[in-house]
Amino acid sequence: MLHDIQEETMSLAQPRLVAIALFASLTMGGLAAQTTGSDGKRKAPSKVTFHKAPSEESPQVRAQRLKRECKGRPNAGMCAGYTR
Repeated sequence: MLHDIQEETMSLAQPRLVAIALFASLTMGGLAAQTTGSDGKRKAPSKVTFHKAPSEESPQVRAQRLKRECKGRPNAGMCAGYTR
């Protein structure tokens, strides 16, 4: 009877050990992939350039539009400073 209980306990422990070993190996592999090169320096981020769309309005055109649209609405959102 005691021998049967020990065998049953061992048969339940084996899948748990396999699962723990698998989890540990996957976790350690992920940690190794996260480390940077051997010197520990990070790669500098690349420069981002923004291209203006042809339909984008110039600052002068925007100022004229806001002066025109904001008459009579002092300090209402985007109209702040364009009511004069």
